[in-house]
Amino acid sequence: MSRAHDRGVTTLTLDAPARRNALSATLVAALADALAECGEDDGVRAVVLTHTGNTFSAGADLRDPPHPDALVGLLRRIVELPRPVVARVTGHVRAGGLGLLGACDIAVASHDADFALTEVRIGVAPAVISLPLLPRADPRALARYYLTGERFDAREAVRAGLLTAAGEDADAVLAPVLDGLRRSCPQALAETKRLLTARVLETFDRDAAELTALSARLFASPQAREGMTAFLERRDPAWVV
Repeated sequence: MSRAHDRGVTTLTLDAPARRNALSATLVAALADALAECGEDDGVRAVVLTHTGNTFSAGADLRDPPHPDALVGLLRRIVELPRPVVARVTGHVRAGGLGLLGACDIAVASHDADFALTEVRIGVAPAVISLPLLPRADPRALARYYLTGERFDAREAVRAGLLTAAGEDADAVLAPVLDGLRRSCPQALAETKRLLTARVLETFDRDAAELTALSARLFASPQAREGMTAFLERRDPAWVV
């Protein structure tokens, strides 16, 4: 992961394109630490979370998955950070990567980005990432994409509440957002974010333990082992009819 700073905005770039920026235990820890540093730096007005390569994040790294508690901690850190966090997406987003988008305050993408909640196809459920997604996204859209694992485009992601905005050029969409954040009072941004995230944090307080346990149980199940093995071997799992 790399870090850059320009006029009050720190950009954190997921930079493991060969691994499709999958959320490994190492990456989750590094991103959480970088966000903590941003939260303590008075020179940071806002944080942009983006990526190299054609994938924002492929979700959990099946070869080195983070513990569910660590993923909960990362998502909560984004939500609680006293700085707005803005996701910038120009590629594919899968599974746990959508949890990152849900935790961010604002998320923009290019029209060629695409999305899928693929957990059901490998034998698990979008458990932990539901903490930021369920309070923020359209319930009917989540029901469809949680249950089917279908791919959908950026326009549908905006309609479903998973993105704030999309356009041909993600940077053109992002520019007025960053200009507005740079013009805003840091104290006012922090308190306004607190208002906006109160209900999301209530979900974390109420459901995090249950969803963490669900995630751990499913990932340890025989069906999940079959699903993950099939994914890594590039074949259909046994349950496909």
